Amino acid sequence: MAGDQRLGVAERVTVTVPERFADETLAREGEVARDWLDGLPALVSELCERWHLLPDGPPMHGYLGIVIPVTRDGEDYVLKVSWVCAETSTEAVALSVWNGDGAARLIEADPAIGAMLLERLDPRRSLNCQSLGVAVPVAGRLLRRLAVPVPAAAARMLPSLGAWAERFAAELPGRWRAAGQPFPRPLLDEAVELAQALAPAAGALLVNRDLHYSNVLAGEREPWLVIDPKALSGAVEFGLAPLLWRRLHQAGGPSGLRYRLAALMHAAELDAELTRAWTLLHVLSYWMWSIESGLTRDPARCETVIGWLALAHLP
Repeated sequence: MAGDQRLGVAERVTVTVPERFADETLAREGEVARDWLDGLPALVSELCERWHLLPDGPPMHGYLGIVIPVTRDGEDYVLKVSWVCAETSTEAVALSVWNGDGAARLIEADPAIGAMLLERLDPRRSLNCQSLGVAVPVAGRLLRRLAVPVPAAAARMLPSLGAWAERFAAELPGRWRAAGQPFPRPLLDEAVELAQALAPAAGALLVNRDLHYSNVLAGEREPWLVIDPKALSGAVEFGLAPLLWRRLHQAGGPSGLRYRLAALMHAAELDAELTRAWTLLHVLSYWMWSIESGLTRDPARCETVIGWLALAHLP
């Protein structure tokens, strides 16, 4: 009887993939994503049957996945199904390690198909909606709190910041030339030298390299909890950069951004020299990625962050 009831629930589940999400996914991934998009409604239906879920609202979406409010046994959750790629492969690992301590609690997961059942937070209230005076110290404290030692089992599933730095140093000159030499040669040389020097001692903490204000939502058991991590094993200082280039228009110029950097380092208890070095590499990495992805405003934001904070030691 229970099996029949679950089948009946699944048969009633009909989810329409948001048109904007489908268009953006096809534009980014190409025709290879069309079968996945076409199969998303059936996949959501199957997951609702498997995990005994009832949809509780229209689907939402981010850059790489859709999120459906659901209930189970009277409790509110969200079902998230993401395009499986390097960007999303570490999310369940990180959330499992944190186990709800500073982040959304992971209830169920099937990483092979990019599916997770998560604690439901309030999507209408993020740190992006708060003043910087509130958002910056909260984000800084979360950056430190989530930088826990990586368990051995998780380490095998997470990228290494040290390996990333070695690869970045090796590949950056060629990428820089292919992109039309977007920043001065001395900055390129400094970045290569820094990456080579930092790689051997990059650390082994769980670091969210995509912590920003829109990815911290209001919760019930805690005021603010992190969602959508992109995790690696390395130095906590590497995770600070997105909190600088996000909401850059509200910084109030170089002095305001320097004040934000100081406030973040204080809240997260970061080493100043390591923060400067890893932030420079992270911003340059994002600068190159944004050019290669065809973004138009982000390279200028990266140049502004480096210039306003004097991150580089240029002649």
